Amino acid sequence: MRNLFKVRLLHQIGQQNKEQLKIVICSCIYFFSLLCSYFILRPVRDEMGIVNGAVNMQWLFTGTFVAMLCVVPLFGFLVSKRPIKKVLLYSYSFFVGTILLFYFLFIVFGITRIWAITFFIWLSVFNLFVVSLFWSFMADIFSGKSAKRYFGIIASGGSLGAITGPFIAKYLSSSQSIGPLLLTAVLFLLIALGCIVTILRLIPEKDRFKKNRSESKVKMADLLEGIRDMAKSPYLLGIVAFILCYTAISTVLYFEQAHIVESTLKDSSDRIAYFSNIDFSVNTIAVLGQFFLTAGIIRKIGLSMVLASIPFCIGMGLIVLGLNPSLGFVAILMVIHRAGNFMLLRPGREILFTVTSHKEKYKAKNFIDTAIYRGGDALVGWIFAGLLALGSGLGTIAFLAVPVAFAWGFTGFRLGRLQQKREKRLTLNTPSHESDIQS
Repeated sequence: MRNLFKVRLLHQIGQQNKEQLKIVICSCIYFFSLLCSYFILRPVRDEMGIVNGAVNMQWLFTGTFVAMLCVVPLFGFLVSKRPIKKVLLYSYSFFVGTILLFYFLFIVFGITRIWAITFFIWLSVFNLFVVSLFWSFMADIFSGKSAKRYFGIIASGGSLGAITGPFIAKYLSSSQSIGPLLLTAVLFLLIALGCIVTILRLIPEKDRFKKNRSESKVKMADLLEGIRDMAKSPYLLGIVAFILCYTAISTVLYFEQAHIVESTLKDSSDRIAYFSNIDFSVNTIAVLGQFFLTAGIIRKIGLSMVLASIPFCIGMGLIVLGLNPSLGFVAILMVIHRAGNFMLLRPGREILFTVTSHKEKYKAKNFIDTAIYRGGDALVGWIFAGLLALGSGLGTIAFLAVPVAFAWGFTGFRLGRLQQKREKRLTLNTPSHESDIQS
């Protein structure tokens, strides 16, 4: 696998310099370690949700959204006042420290309800925050042209981490203690930190990442700058609409699956086997697709069609699901939705940010990827519960989601066209001597 990976990278990069090859490889290892760490911790988070009571899950989603609203302005302040190098190192060091703190608390106090709630919300914030920060960093060091060439390869590193993490978690969970899981997650985050340091040393425009920001006093405008920039940009508002449609469909499919599985599979082991098969199928398709197909598909059919394809397929699938809400078909839809997101939509979505400003990459993007994302989750979760309470069936709710899926696809198509126009303008204004990693 390692030799195949190296050959694939060399084929993609061609005759580019060794520094560029090192940056791509470090980015893959970085994303692998990051998602491996998360997927080691995710079973712990699921257990914390059970400790708090499964019927209270919607409140945990709402708590996660509120936590996002608190974290995003603070992160915006850090980006305004500190060099990006320090922001990256501070953020990941903070998460390493909090995992060690939870390790201490669980050892001393045990798994109490308050610490279970805290851990669930913290890990939900951690997941979106560190992944958003990763892609902000990638969008900052790669141009649109380079991103289309390498983001599929880099994303495959994350998919490998998503496959490896659950296997490690399953092996370590046999110890009947969550301590080894937490400590192993810390180890992989430290590897990610090492990759950040290496990339910062390799990128040609080091000054931009080391430059100190303004030392003026903190103002509320600084904390909310990302939200303000987002509100003033039709392009960013289009990305917001795309994310909200995506989260709406994700939540509907997740709830549809949960209810169908609950009514169809009565045995716990059968349900676990079902979810394991879904995860394995999604991650396997995603990593193979990212590794061998993503870059080629984006180049061949264009970003607009990529961003519209999966939503259109899901919209057609929701019509069938509305007519026949069966376990087999909801499983197919979940695989298409999640694997399609990992293989095409997520790399395509990150390409959209390669034509935004430095502030938009780190401030507005972080707000969109975290608060907007989790806000959509929470809102649609309550809407789904409300529709069920009013007597709507699963088929009816699936039909109601169809227009959202098609709106999602139309928005993605328009964003792809806008990104192409912005990229052409940037190319005309880019000096010919600029490093290839940025051109």
